[in-house]
Amino acid sequence: GIQEYKISSTTMMRSTFVALAGLMMVVADVFGVDVNNLQQLADAKKGGEKLITIKNLEVPAGVTLDLDNLQAGTTVEFAGKVTFGYTQWLGPLIKITGKNIKIEGKPGHVIDGDGARWWDGKGGNGGRKKPRFIYFQASDSVITGLRIKNSPVHCFAVNGCNNVHLTDISMDNRDGRVKGHNTDAFDVANSDGVFIKNCDVYNQDDCLAINSGRNIVFENNTCTGGHGISIGSVGNGAQVEKVLVKGCKVAQSTLGIRIKTKKDESCLLKDITFDDIVLKNIKKRGINIQGNYKNSGPTGPPSPNCPIQNLVINNVRGNVDSKGTNIAVWVANASNWFWNSRVTGGKRELPCKGVPAGMDIKCGKSA
Repeated sequence: GIQEYKISSTTMMRSTFVALAGLMMVVADVFGVDVNNLQQLADAKKGGEKLITIKNLEVPAGVTLDLDNLQAGTTVEFAGKVTFGYTQWLGPLIKITGKNIKIEGKPGHVIDGDGARWWDGKGGNGGRKKPRFIYFQASDSVITGLRIKNSPVHCFAVNGCNNVHLTDISMDNRDGRVKGHNTDAFDVANSDGVFIKNCDVYNQDDCLAINSGRNIVFENNTCTGGHGISIGSVGNGAQVEKVLVKGCKVAQSTLGIRIKTKKDESCLLKDITFDDIVLKNIKKRGINIQGNYKNSGPTGPPSPNCPIQNLVINNVRGNVDSKGTNIAVWVANASNWFWNSRVTGGKRELPCKGVPAGMDIKCGKSA
């Protein structure tokens, strides 16, 4: 019996060791690799690492933090402080592309653009050349939990994406109140299926700007200090379809929600819904829909080449500063709108022109 026992105990030990070895392999796989410089990052990508943790990292001036062509199934974690060297260039500071990838911020991390080094009040329209922050082109992918500070100019370019989720992202540009400019949070273009939820933005330009794309949801986000939530400016043959903006708050911003199509250009806006939006202390216009947009300012009547069809404005409520305007609409080709809003406080009345027949919108004097 003794010998039998020995055999079984050896067998047991062997099987335990095999199990442990398996576990160790799994654990190694889960722990992945920590990265503190760009060479380590390049090696990790080359080695096919599926979990890459970016700790404290200084990205040299004029260089992009390269998360380009990540392998399917890769997770990249930000776990320390990421900073960027200074030079005048157009960026991006970070580039993220791939399919079925996940970018995740861990508690305590920060991605600091230190935008003050570039800010001169001119944004992307002149002065110093400023780098855009994050270029994102992916499918079936997630960005979650990022804490971003002081973008030099535009923050996220969400371009050519398909079924991507951006959640629980904080973009804090409050230091740019005086000289920050064009610090858009999320610019979306050429995408199908973009879901932006539970984000907190403090900036000096659009919180969201959709220039083209479809199936876009912007939900439960807070936008402070910028230019509000925007569709457009749309032109140049672009289409924006099936957009839902829901459960958001816009505070201390120049504008609340707006749709702008470019004068003398063609486009199509269809199936656009703004639902359950709270506006607080908006400076200029609570709801603004304009068909004659030019960067230099509105110029004459809108052109009819950009129809706005199936627009729902529902339960959009809140206040505008007394010098501002509650609602202003000037379009040339509008059909099938539903409107239910309660925006008050603005004493500067502007008419609503081009609104579909039978609509009762509380504008200024109708024209």
